[in-house]
Amino acid sequence: MIDLRSDTLTQPSRAMREAALDAALGDDMYGEDPTVTALERRTAELLGHEAGLFVASGTLSNLLGVFTLANRGEEVLCDEQAHIVRAESGSHAGLHGITTRTWSSAGSGIADTATIEALISPRGGLLTGTAAVEIENTHNFGGGTIQPYENLLAIHNMAKRHHVGLHLDGARLWNAHVVTGIPLADYGKLFDTVSVCYSKGLGAPVGSVLVSNQDAIAKARVQRRSLGAAWRQAGVLAAMALYALEHNIARLADDHIGAAEIARRVRDVNPAVITVPPQSNIVVMQTGSRTATELLDAAKARGVALSAVGPTTVRAVANLNVTFEECVTAGKVLAELFATLG
Repeated sequence: MIDLRSDTLTQPSRAMREAALDAALGDDMYGEDPTVTALERRTAELLGHEAGLFVASGTLSNLLGVFTLANRGEEVLCDEQAHIVRAESGSHAGLHGITTRTWSSAGSGIADTATIEALISPRGGLLTGTAAVEIENTHNFGGGTIQPYENLLAIHNMAKRHHVGLHLDGARLWNAHVVTGIPLADYGKLFDTVSVCYSKGLGAPVGSVLVSNQDAIAKARVQRRSLGAAWRQAGVLAAMALYALEHNIARLADDHIGAAEIARRVRDVNPAVITVPPQSNIVVMQTGSRTATELLDAAKARGVALSAVGPTTVRAVANLNVTFEECVTAGKVLAELFATLG
């Protein structure tokens, strides 16, 4: 099976596992795990921030990042297809009392400054106050869309004028960095809090890091424990993330090439299937009159595993454990399915 369901399915390499075996360990609850501390410090430096916090998942990292920016009863603005509203179990409202209000980017995932600014409500007024704006880069359900840097800069300046916080869901920010060549710190400095994931394209088995200033990270660290998410000798996991950081960023370009090859073959037979050409490692395809489930079943029967991200929308994600040759094969299979099934 050529598994293109997600880049979260990647398996740690032998070298990555050996890094875990050799990791220096301590109790992270006491701030004494040197490998965790090294990962947090290194990630914060890369993104131009003071401090970092290693957590188990991107969902938790986003949850804590937004928590540092918004109070109970306030709101965060985001795209209607954002991960924080589609794939985080309503946790921002359910656990922290922070509501969300969304804008539409017509499926592109591209954030527009004027659209966002029109939604902002002053804090302390009759309406629910806007405490923060959340941006996703790359945008998962938008098809791995990369936010134009000039848009992010404009949003940064607008948010500062309105005294609104900015959180970046940068789970796949590494991919945007590889495509654009823009330094990670240039992205990071535009936001008050940034979440980056090590267990997707970089191939580590577990973990994300939230970065911000010292005070925000201290607040997030306390809340992490309140949520039952503190850990002990987590250096075995941090060591694998550090290995990924040192060895697996540049190779993301291979995933982008694989995704482009899949998309090219599908568009050659049915251009309507892919409305947003892939910019990174994600290919989103429209199934038309067929349901996503029907397309998934047909692809699986031919040895290609995809995921459904809507009733008539499926997704293929090129990743570390899928070769270019396998992407070529998957592209041929999907091209045949979309050509014969409508």
